[in-house]
Amino acid sequence: MEQPKEQNYLHGAAILTVAVIVTKLLGAIYKITLGNIFGDAGYAYFYSAYSVYYVFLIMATAGLPVAMSRMVAEANEQGRIMQSRRIFSVSWWTFLVLGVISALIMFLFPQQLAGLLNRPEAAKSIYAIAPGILFVCMVSTYRGYCQGCRNMTPTTIGQIIEVLVKVVVGLPLAIILIKQGSDMESACGGAAFGVTVGGLAVLIYMFAYKKRRYKDTTIANPDVPDSRGKILGTLLRIGIPITIGATGMSLISLIDTKFINLRLQSAAGFTQAESSVLFGVYCKAQTLFNLPPAFVNPLVISIVPSIAACIVDKKYKESGLIAEDSMRIAMDVCLPMGVGLAVLAYPIMNVIYANSHESGPVLLAMMGIASFFVCMSLVQNAILQAHGNESLTIYSILTGGVIKVIADWFLVGDPNINIYGAPIGTILCYIVMCGMNHVFIMKKYEYAPQLSKVIPRPLISSLIMGAVTFGIYKLMALVVGTGSLMRTAVCLVVAIAAGVVVYVIAAVQTRAITYEDMTLIPKGAKLAAIMHIRPAPRHLK
Repeated sequence: MEQPKEQNYLHGAAILTVAVIVTKLLGAIYKITLGNIFGDAGYAYFYSAYSVYYVFLIMATAGLPVAMSRMVAEANEQGRIMQSRRIFSVSWWTFLVLGVISALIMFLFPQQLAGLLNRPEAAKSIYAIAPGILFVCMVSTYRGYCQGCRNMTPTTIGQIIEVLVKVVVGLPLAIILIKQGSDMESACGGAAFGVTVGGLAVLIYMFAYKKRRYKDTTIANPDVPDSRGKILGTLLRIGIPITIGATGMSLISLIDTKFINLRLQSAAGFTQAESSVLFGVYCKAQTLFNLPPAFVNPLVISIVPSIAACIVDKKYKESGLIAEDSMRIAMDVCLPMGVGLAVLAYPIMNVIYANSHESGPVLLAMMGIASFFVCMSLVQNAILQAHGNESLTIYSILTGGVIKVIADWFLVGDPNINIYGAPIGTILCYIVMCGMNHVFIMKKYEYAPQLSKVIPRPLISSLIMGAVTFGIYKLMALVVGTGSLMRTAVCLVVAIAAGVVVYVIAAVQTRAITYEDMTLIPKGAKLAAIMHIRPAPRHLK
């Protein structure tokens, strides 16, 4: 059977974005419902378990899938089909070993892992989510191979299946356990089990897709692949630095979680119950804060194999243009979302998480500011990794992470700042990371992205949108009122809808979104015509 047609990096990102939209809508149903059912304290138990899971997930899947997609892209660009197949085989066994080890640690030592976070109540959730790490590891092998072939469709469908099953299984199970009188720890474990079942479902799909669409048919003139040892060595050489950097940040985040709980109680003077509530509402704000990076991740996934292929062909200027365009498009996405979270933090938190602690809106507003730097660092890391400088990301990630922990230790421990110190630490962390990554990129690459072509136009468009959106919300609040949840929701929806329209108009007028960008996505030329986006005059190109 004919293999799927390769997609350009922005086409692939657009396909993955479909998955983000669907999964975020389903994920919102899952997390918001759980947050409201469990309350601030109960949600802290679930989030703590997920934090442990996420550390093992990053250790097993952060670097090797990126390395694999890059190696497959390079092999395909050179026409080495047998090399590409052997890369998949070696990666499959590597991921299996990593998945089994990670799953066993979580399965056998849930109480100890929960104790590390001062959250013994999270043990049942860690136990329930442990098998999921094995399934996700194996899924990463198939995703890495397809992404290396610049085919993002199976990743898109797989992500939708994963979150859909998680919602269908985890949410009802948590509700049933609560109705049957089970304790909060068991209910959180039921919700976490949905993650495990979702991982199994997507693994079955990805296995079937690979078997059907990438058959190992006979090749007339097969190339001679490298030895398995050499491929494994290359996979680890590329993947380990990425994994170290990402794992370092995750471990620091895990330590940070422990420090927040510790410092709220030991230094700021809050009781354990009070610290659970504060940490729980902070976790809720983090859930919304993760929205902008989720929309940037598809771009990050797509550009690594595309840039790597350019490097193989020595098209250095083209790789530089892809990097610059990717950063600008990422800003087009994350800046308006971050500004929106900041200016509408109060109604967003009070509509989505009604009856949460009063600190929620301020925490979300601060996290909205931080989201810009998070998204920028994600794209910068991908650019460095695609060019073979993945080791440099270790320095920026670890430096930023250490600053995060230090800032939180002192700020969260201050009774006058307490939980508000956590987002301040996040902002400082990612500012440092972005600054270091920019220096690395400017020094290493002849055709480095220029920030003057990346940030100003999306920033101007976002600030215009933010001012108009805030004004419309306030106007609606005066007309409709915000005395009830429904009225606040109406004001919020109208403000968001107006903000989207205003941003699109502003982005077109400032050329933050260009005709050339639109032509790279499916049906982009037609969308450009509808939005009245025309090619730039020759002197502006």
